[in-house]
Amino acid sequence: MRNNTITLILVGVLVALALYVVLPLPHPDWLVRSEANGGDGNALGVKLGLDLQGGTQVLLEAALPPGQTLTPGVMNTARSIVENRVNGLGVSEAVVQLQGEDRIITELPGVRDPDQAIRTIQSTGQLEFVDPQGATLVQGMMINTSNHPTTVERAQEAAAAGLRDPVDAPYGSQVFQTAMTGDVLREALAIQDQVGRWQISFLLSDAGNDIFYNYTAANIGRPMAIVLDGVVLSAPVIEAAIRDQGVINGTFTQDEARSLAVQMQYGALPVPLNVADTRTIGATLGADSVRSSIIAGIIGLVAVMIFMVIMYRVPGVLADLALTFYVIFNLAIYKMIPVTLTLPGIAGFLLSIGMAVDANILIFERTREELRLGRSPRLAAESGFSRAWPAIWDSNLTTLISCAVLYWFGSSFGASIVQGYAFTLGLGVLLSMFTAYVVTRALMRALLGARQQSASAQAIVGY
Repeated sequence: MRNNTITLILVGVLVALALYVVLPLPHPDWLVRSEANGGDGNALGVKLGLDLQGGTQVLLEAALPPGQTLTPGVMNTARSIVENRVNGLGVSEAVVQLQGEDRIITELPGVRDPDQAIRTIQSTGQLEFVDPQGATLVQGMMINTSNHPTTVERAQEAAAAGLRDPVDAPYGSQVFQTAMTGDVLREALAIQDQVGRWQISFLLSDAGNDIFYNYTAANIGRPMAIVLDGVVLSAPVIEAAIRDQGVINGTFTQDEARSLAVQMQYGALPVPLNVADTRTIGATLGADSVRSSIIAGIIGLVAVMIFMVIMYRVPGVLADLALTFYVIFNLAIYKMIPVTLTLPGIAGFLLSIGMAVDANILIFERTREELRLGRSPRLAAESGFSRAWPAIWDSNLTTLISCAVLYWFGSSFGASIVQGYAFTLGLGVLLSMFTAYVVTRALMRALLGARQQSASAQAIVGY
């Protein structure tokens, strides 16, 4: 009984902590995912996926010239860069996954400007510092560079992206020499100057300091064009040698400056990407789905609780209490990780509730069998838990194996909805074993320990 008291105290502490996380209470800075703690700047809360919050899903496909093949690992690199760009745009709980060998699927929940986001993640992002060689270059011009040949298609893309005066190769076949690439940068940030104009401030890496300094020191008084994907962002005159940082001026809007800064920050894509498919999900549909899911969950939970009380009386009440703790634990973990909930993910959670009840049913039925064999109520309850455990473990293990396979499938083939379902179901199964075998057992021991008379104890265990 002393050990059981300690178990009850630990369970009570866990429930109190979980409630503190779940309820809308003030939380300390170290607990929330603030930007100061390296998080996404959002408060502690359950995150909704694309199908519940609304947003855009983009399927990107590698666009290689005829006869060329993808080198190993190039799509993984492209996926990492796309993911960094999406995170740089501030899209919360975005999903970026490989699909097959040459595709990347990107889910952008709650984006304000889907077209701008797509342009940012799709752009090759090849940044170059170019010697104009005496030519006059202005913002928006399309030029040929030694690292990035200009094409008519890219000129059209520049026009669609809203860049000013896009002109395809205004100097004919002239190829401008690239002095440095974006590899010399460490950080890029969209900022406003003193009069409110948007510009891009950049910091140089340790290796880029000397390269940039030597070039700018040798070309004071001459222009240097800053070019992204063959489009001139600006062509300032070098007024002094630059070692640590610099600023790119231009007639940028806030979204343009931020998008360009993100592309500069995270480097060039190793392979061009085309948009193969785009789907937009409205926030209204997501709100309806959330409301329907909550109603379905409440109805299912109440029905299960009523069934347990009717079938097992007092043990059913204890099982319902443990089931309540189970729901609280799940929600707390969803907030802490955080888990991005989708409709399939909610389905996995609701299914795991039924599996949590299955474990209690096995235990209670085994306890009844022990009572019929003439054992005392307390011994029958202990035997019921210990002898039902192998069956509970075996059945849940097969489910966990299935969840692992589904999670791997979703991760490998970009099926995020399958991945979310597998995660919530697997997590629910693990927590259900804990609540059924530890929480319900501790509650049953405490109740039987308070009842010394055999008849009263037999009534408690439902026989």
